[in-house]
Amino acid sequence: MPTRRATIPATKYPVERFTLDNGLRVVLTPDRSAPVIGVAVVYDVGIRSEPEGRTGFAHLFEHLMFQGSENLEKLAHFRHVQGAGGTFNGSTHLDYTDYYETLPSNALERALFLEADRMRGPRLTEENLRNQVDVVKEEIRVNVLNRPYGGFPWLTLPPVMFDTFPNAHDGYGSFDDLESATVADAADFFRRYYASGNAVLAVSGDVDVVEATALIERHFGDVPARPAPDRPDFTEPDLTAERRTSYTDKLAPLPAVAGAWRVPDPLTDFAGYLPYVVLAEVLTDGDASRLVERLVQRDRSVTSLGGYLGFMGDPFDVRDPTALLLQAHLPPGGDVDKVLRTVDEELDRLATDGLTEGELARTQARMATHLLRDTDAVLGRALGMAVLEQQRGEPGLINELPRLVGEVTDEQVRAAAATLRPERRASIEVIPGGAR
Repeated sequence: MPTRRATIPATKYPVERFTLDNGLRVVLTPDRSAPVIGVAVVYDVGIRSEPEGRTGFAHLFEHLMFQGSENLEKLAHFRHVQGAGGTFNGSTHLDYTDYYETLPSNALERALFLEADRMRGPRLTEENLRNQVDVVKEEIRVNVLNRPYGGFPWLTLPPVMFDTFPNAHDGYGSFDDLESATVADAADFFRRYYASGNAVLAVSGDVDVVEATALIERHFGDVPARPAPDRPDFTEPDLTAERRTSYTDKLAPLPAVAGAWRVPDPLTDFAGYLPYVVLAEVLTDGDASRLVERLVQRDRSVTSLGGYLGFMGDPFDVRDPTALLLQAHLPPGGDVDKVLRTVDEELDRLATDGLTEGELARTQARMATHLLRDTDAVLGRALGMAVLEQQRGEPGLINELPRLVGEVTDEQVRAAAATLRPERRASIEVIPGGAR
């Protein structure tokens, strides 16, 4: 008997798109319900774009973009945004880097000036570079080297699954590579990737489209035109035999394991990709999910469990190659082999027997809730639309995602589960070396 479908509400956020003469793509999504705006600039460069010998450079350059720009001294960006009552940040991903602000709507021109100024050129000095290399090294110490399970599995699993440098290398970077970076390297990285033709600007919230368009043309129109660089082909063949490795984490008190399987291309085969997004949630989202019920509650062979698409948990803003990941922490003396066998059993059972009545609808309703919540805030909307414009040329897809998730069928989820075979899996085990 077919399972009940979830009733998914829809959003109707307006979308205005245009491109400046210098190639900068712009997305506006007005919402006059509150005097707040979100501004996001997304550049089509990320961890996968780093050259060999310069691991961690995309993230290092993100830091450099906050160290002053053509007309602004160091720390001026911080002062101008916070002085207007706003917040700001940036982040580096596998396939893009973003910079963003949330501000009162009367500070729109201020935000546009700040972003346009650093799009013209950050202050790339030896002092700024050395300072930010030290900052990034400390970030690595805090988040990876001196933390239990640091980098697990987003840094430790890709080199097991992939063979090529772009997909397999450490995106945080080695200390040797970071320390050998030069101002000339940074200038070349900026010229190559931080071009107006390689960027998207998105503004959401309390804006008038005509006024915002005029302000954008005023501040960004004279940014020198540079085309987007050719994007390399990062594709790799799928695994034909299981890959498995382990390492000892001197700080980890308990064992852990993560496994990953390649999934269809999220851009060229979105219809084939979506069932895997839903499958990850069916398996791991909530106490009633398949693997939580089996591994955590019944067998008690793991203490915690998670599943998601993309090594950074980014199902709708990642390009191929990507994967479905499952990760678990085990109790003292836990049996990793048994956990992996149980995962295989549950995948086989799902592929053979299908979902129970209401299971798919419950999962889809939860997913839709998360998607709607993420875009309710103006900044979430701006960031989401900017990345969708950059990767797909479809910022309005943000309105369709909840519905598309709700249209995935029982049969599609079963078929996706059937492909997650042990011979296609890459897995990594953490052997605890910390205090018991």
